[in-house]
Amino acid sequence: MPSPSSDLPESDTDRRHSLEEFVAATDQQDRGEGFFELERDRLLEVNLGDGGEEVWMKAGAMVAYTGRIGFEREGMLEHGFGKFLKKAFSGEGAKMTRATGRGRLYLADQGKKVTVLYLKGESLFVNGNDMLAFEPTLEWDINLMRSLGAIAGGGLFNVRFAGRGMLAITTHYDPLTLRVEPGGPPVFTDPQATIAWSGNLEPQFKTDVQLKTLLGRGSGESIQMQFAAGRSPGFVVVQPYEERAMPAGAR
Repeated sequence: MPSPSSDLPESDTDRRHSLEEFVAATDQQDRGEGFFELERDRLLEVNLGDGGEEVWMKAGAMVAYTGRIGFEREGMLEHGFGKFLKKAFSGEGAKMTRATGRGRLYLADQGKKVTVLYLKGESLFVNGNDMLAFEPTLEWDINLMRSLGAIAGGGLFNVRFAGRGMLAITTHYDPLTLRVEPGGPPVFTDPQATIAWSGNLEPQFKTDVQLKTLLGRGSGESIQMQFAAGRSPGFVVVQPYEERAMPAGAR
């Protein structure tokens, strides 16, 4: 007996399913990848086991869960007064939630692509808007941009991660990594398209304000991040999308 979709035009057969076909095609799959598992390109599965495991995630990132999992917004002074002051400046995008318990937790952020990184003692700066979740074994701190140009460019803050553990970041579409070599030319990026950079790099801000820019006829690239390597090479990650910072209270 032919399937219900056999009479559909060929162009529609990959979009129309019987209910049984749809459930089978979209069913959750256990791939055995461990604590962080990519359930889909844009959906992260966090496997919380029996040992009272926990994970820090971007506030509002939970889309579903199974089991017994509790959620707690971080306390105002939970990470110390210094981080509290930084978070007061960085706004809603820096707020995090701790999930604890046993079960499967599914996280996503506006349909952005998810990438899981494992830090083995390295350090990495991540744009605050693009951090999805991380293991509590990682050390982290908020780094406020020391430039009015950074604020105008939409990148008010970033988070520095260091140590050993997994970190999930998000990007609009596929990311591109540009290497920064000692003695080589610097790399310039749009702050709104910059996702992350290696911990040994300290970006500077370059402004290119001309009369036509002031008159509203500029190209939009008047504020740039400049990355130059010292004695050791580094890298910077960008996305093919200009993402504006999430204003406080927007969620």
